[in-house]
Amino acid sequence: MRPTVAINVVGLAPSMVGPDTPNIARLAEQGGMQPLHTVTPAVTCAAQVSYLTGSLPRDHGIVGNGWFFRDLSEIWFWRQSNKLVTGEWVWEAGRKRDPAFTCANMFWWYNMYLTADIGVTPRPMYPADGRKIPDCYAKPSELRDELTDKLGPFPLFKFWGPMTDISSSQWIADATVHVMDQSSPTLTLVYLPHLDYNLQRLGPDHADIARDLREVDAVCGQIIERAERDGARIIVLSEYGITPVSRPVHINRALREAGLINVRVEMERELLDPGASTAFAVCDHQIAHIHVSDPGRIAEVKALVEALPGVERVLDEATKPEYGLDHPRSGELVAISDSDAWFTYYYWLDDARRPDFANTVEIHRKPGYDPVELFLDPALRFPMLSVVWRLIKKKLGFRTLMDVIPLDATLVKGSHGRVTDNDDDGPVFITNDPALAPSKPVEATEVKDLMLRHVFD
Repeated sequence: MRPTVAINVVGLAPSMVGPDTPNIARLAEQGGMQPLHTVTPAVTCAAQVSYLTGSLPRDHGIVGNGWFFRDLSEIWFWRQSNKLVTGEWVWEAGRKRDPAFTCANMFWWYNMYLTADIGVTPRPMYPADGRKIPDCYAKPSELRDELTDKLGPFPLFKFWGPMTDISSSQWIADATVHVMDQSSPTLTLVYLPHLDYNLQRLGPDHADIARDLREVDAVCGQIIERAERDGARIIVLSEYGITPVSRPVHINRALREAGLINVRVEMERELLDPGASTAFAVCDHQIAHIHVSDPGRIAEVKALVEALPGVERVLDEATKPEYGLDHPRSGELVAISDSDAWFTYYYWLDDARRPDFANTVEIHRKPGYDPVELFLDPALRFPMLSVVWRLIKKKLGFRTLMDVIPLDATLVKGSHGRVTDNDDDGPVFITNDPALAPSKPVEATEVKDLMLRHVFD
């Protein structure tokens, strides 16, 4: 077996590989580079699981970064249990070929209770006083303490939210090198999210993206250098391409105005009540799963959504199979936005009635993905001082809301989820081994086999 390292540089597109990515470009020149045809939805969880199981959402069940759990009548995003996935993982297939095969999963998703040998993933602590304390979860459990002692706590607030920067990707890279030094996995999977942040904040055409490319390439270079010392084969890939956007689509507000959404009022704030609603949308970037409780009204809801500006297509039972989305977790309908649009989760019609978490970074309570969490509210006169003051109050034991996130969806300049029209703007597959370099674009379901070929061929 040949050691192999697969580095997932989120948001990297073929058009970005060049002078600003010298380490990645060198690998492409040594081996080869091809576009990677990802899945719909082109979002983290669905793409990663498709790569690692070699199957589509209809088979593995991951229809987005979150979905409506029908038996609970609740919407949950960013669940982490490996038990949510159906299918054979790449490391299980590798172990069948050779029982000595080992795998380290460094921050790819569904990383808790996995059958791989090593896993590390974000897992904050939530004390009863309402604080969120950065931490990680690891298998074996003692690895968490090793990494924390060596690197400090995982920088959660630099991993997502308005404070994001290269720190979280650097921590993951340092943790990966530590695991490679200590355990020498046969296959090492690495997730580097850094590019994702400004691609969504600023858009892929912004001049500052060149700096982000240089930063993430330097982090990749550290892993590449360590892998090359072992004579490892190296793969660099990405999950999706990000396209410029200028039009948020408030799909749930349209459903609310049509009388299809129910809310529960708590302390004069409105909470979406999906189990009591006739129709609602689980919004995930440029994809929205629309659940319709009354089968007799599906056609009505479909016509309503199709008429919204910014909606490209609405899939139903007849057309979901074209995209591999014919799975019980999918909505009765699935909306796909235009390339320059994306779906907000907003369901309230009056900002005074918004839920208290709307202005916070709260990826678990919001019934949809919210990229506006990447911004500090421009209405705050001294935004950093506002953040620090709230943190001080939390550390002093006061319950306080970190309400520093705006409600202006037009701030978002890049999105994904819809497969890009141009391969150069989509995800990429790079290998340093010319003998294993694909001669044509790579399909998402071929990635698993390509990883195994890098180990065994």
